[in-house]
Amino acid sequence: MQKVILITGTGRGLGRAMTHEFIKLGHRIVGCSINPTAVEELQKTYGAPHDFAVVDVRNVEQVQSWSDRLAAGHCIPDLVINNAGVINRLAPLWQVSPEEFAQVIDVNVKGTANVIRSFVPHMLPLRRGVIVNFSSGWGRSTSPQVAPYCASKWAIEGLTQALAQELPLGMAAIALNPGIINTDMLRTCFGASAHSYPEPAVWAKRAVQVILKISARDNGRALSV
Repeated sequence: MQKVILITGTGRGLGRAMTHEFIKLGHRIVGCSINPTAVEELQKTYGAPHDFAVVDVRNVEQVQSWSDRLAAGHCIPDLVINNAGVINRLAPLWQVSPEEFAQVIDVNVKGTANVIRSFVPHMLPLRRGVIVNFSSGWGRSTSPQVAPYCASKWAIEGLTQALAQELPLGMAAIALNPGIINTDMLRTCFGASAHSYPEPAVWAKRAVQVILKISARDNGRALSV
């Protein structure tokens, strides 16, 4: 059965790879990216009924406007994937500027909350739907020089468990650790050794199968690909 799947951060990396794989499997994607060029490319590549928009998840007004537009067209997601995320440049916490720390929190935590705040009210009357919040291995452990990122993903774990307690029966919120994939973000941390890990397109073939199997009975779980 075709699902309407919302993905943030579809412009590159895991978001783009998931977009391709879900569409290949026959699902309808509504996605966003902060990058206008990427959005234009996605819309040209996939076309209707898929819908891609330029949205900065840090901006609650932009997210709400996006949600309202989709809802007005009776496009309510069955699955919300909060994938958009950034990481700080490697540095001890005391050397991370307030601006860089804020960017990590604003995208990874506040951006996730903005999407939930804007889309879940449209999903509640249907009493169905799954919210997948991307976490990280560093949301369940720690490492030096990525303290802001660790803080943001530990926050996602707690936010997701609390949200799971608030949702009605029939809905679910889960935190998903995608694993270690060769993305721009990983190369920031691992350098050349990042190339020893799977490419996003390879990862997505397995990941989308895991995500599609998530149901209401998984509510509150911390899962991994």
